[in-house]
Amino acid sequence: MTTRRQFTLAAATGLAATATLAAPTIARAQTVKWRMVTSWPKRLPGPGMSAERVAERIRTLSNGRLDISVSAAGEIVPAFGVLEAVGNGVAEIGHTASFYWQGKMAAAPFFTTVPFGLTPAEHVAWIDAGGGQALWDELYKPFGVKPFMGGNTGVCMGGWFRREIKSLAELRGLKLRSLGLGGEVYRRLGATPQTTSPAEILTSIQSGVIDGAEFVGPGTDIALGLYRAAPFYYYPGFNKPNGTGEAIVSLKAWETLAPDLKAVVAHACATEASYALAEMERLNAQALGVLIKEHNVKLAPFPADVIAAARRQADDVVAELGARDAIAGKIHDSYKAFRDSVADWSRVSIEAVLRARVG
Repeated sequence: MTTRRQFTLAAATGLAATATLAAPTIARAQTVKWRMVTSWPKRLPGPGMSAERVAERIRTLSNGRLDISVSAAGEIVPAFGVLEAVGNGVAEIGHTASFYWQGKMAAAPFFTTVPFGLTPAEHVAWIDAGGGQALWDELYKPFGVKPFMGGNTGVCMGGWFRREIKSLAELRGLKLRSLGLGGEVYRRLGATPQTTSPAEILTSIQSGVIDGAEFVGPGTDIALGLYRAAPFYYYPGFNKPNGTGEAIVSLKAWETLAPDLKAVVAHACATEASYALAEMERLNAQALGVLIKEHNVKLAPFPADVIAAARRQADDVVAELGARDAIAGKIHDSYKAFRDSVADWSRVSIEAVLRARVG
């Protein structure tokens, strides 16, 4: 006869065994798997690596509860298909740049860069402390995504050209890979902007489809080999004085996350926004020296008449953008007011320090 003690022991043993067998199943059920689509060639220095690091940090900080696989441009969707893919649920998260969406929402470029606009530090101040993030969320909500700063390539360069630019007149008629508001400024200076994806820039220059291109800065541009086809490298990057990359999360996927996982995603993106800027300062400095000393790149400032004309055109381009619709007007007014408010401080702080440093 089975005693009560024997029955209790057997039951306890059975429950323990059941719990042991069930534990892995429960652990597996708690793991959330996401797909990240990006606008970048795989592991491209700068934005491509930012995408990888965002995914890695989320995985680590969540102790594996949120596991993200990263796909380069073209593996699941093309470079300029990231917003639609995330908004439609093809992927839960994307890594890209807001100015790619100018055709869908006029004000999107404000969240990457504006010609003669905010520098990287100023841009971060506007987003995090000046009301920019709330406006960004409002702009993107109809597209089903939530945006975060997810990297920054810093101050960009003016562009690579197949031939020397000695005056404003020599820009006219050139076909240039240039996106966002900077592309519109180049158009008004007489060039023809092209929306070439990053992976196709070099072959497009080599084949003569385009005459030049702007992309990021030395640390990223060197990886694309642009110096092989366009040896003239111009600065300043009036067209892109900042280089914020964005991580966009599907609102549907976001709303299903536990609060701690939402905090993990937000923290991972913020960390990358800071780290990427530091990393790109190092890479840009190193790569610029290599380009000049080893690849005979001809580094030069734009002629004064190019900068003067570009500044005039940029004022009109940005003002016209702000008049496109109500949300564009709100974002334009916020951005402009913030730029105006920090101008004096930037002049007597960073600008003055840099002038003093060189004597």
